[in-house]
Amino acid sequence: MASEATTVRVPGPDGDREVRISSPSRVLWPEAGITKLDLAEYLVTVGDAFVRANGDRPISLQRFPGGVDGEQFFSKNPPKGAPDYVRSVTVTYPSARSHPQLVIDEPAVAVWAAQMNTVVFHPWASRAEDSDHPDQLRIDLDPQPGTDFGDTVPVAEELRKVLDEVGLITWIKTSGNRGLHVFAPIHPEHEFLDVRHAVIAAARELERRMPDQVTTAWWKEERGQRIFVDFNQANRDRTMAGAYSPRALAHASVSTPITWDELRTADPTTFTIRT
Repeated sequence: MASEATTVRVPGPDGDREVRISSPSRVLWPEAGITKLDLAEYLVTVGDAFVRANGDRPISLQRFPGGVDGEQFFSKNPPKGAPDYVRSVTVTYPSARSHPQLVIDEPAVAVWAAQMNTVVFHPWASRAEDSDHPDQLRIDLDPQPGTDFGDTVPVAEELRKVLDEVGLITWIKTSGNRGLHVFAPIHPEHEFLDVRHAVIAAARELERRMPDQVTTAWWKEERGQRIFVDFNQANRDRTMAGAYSPRALAHASVSTPITWDELRTADPTTFTIRT
């Protein structure tokens, strides 16, 4: 019986690569009818932007062998059988345990990861060459029950002011779900713990300014109908879905960079693999 496998041509810095896709018709998002081949072709389309956002960083792969409604697991070590253009870097976790972690240097690596049923890509806040020192300060604005994406908008705008007052330039993207991710480039001179302390300070100042809209309470029952500023996403061993990464949600949404001018009119439900 002939194999259903196909190949996808992926442009890259060293020319085109042919990436084999087995079971291309396997449906990963049943409600949206999106297949593994659709995912691979999406990653080709956004390939350059995807690598600019997530490349040269240790990255974890969230994999769904049976589709987004099925079981999932995280790959941190590069899977066996990786092609020769896939590299890894050794990173250290809070437990002091070290192990190799995948690095994406070109779009073909992301497409190969999709062949391995990767749906969500989780890049570190630090670069592969210096994984102990983040070069991004990241803040996750997480709507709690009773709030939605629209409630994050004024919070994000005030957070922008807080960070601007200490000289940080901020960028935003949709989380792919109901929240927002705020990023500020920083010099890679501080340990993760120091950066986490800075995030906590910004979160508490934001909470002080907007006490009815913002919370830093760790216990869910204490948060109320407010936007939770998740400072623990700044830990060494925590990551967010990367820019242009799909999410494992029914409508195949994508975590999408937007401009501050677009924030007031943005509808995160319209940013999907198909669009």
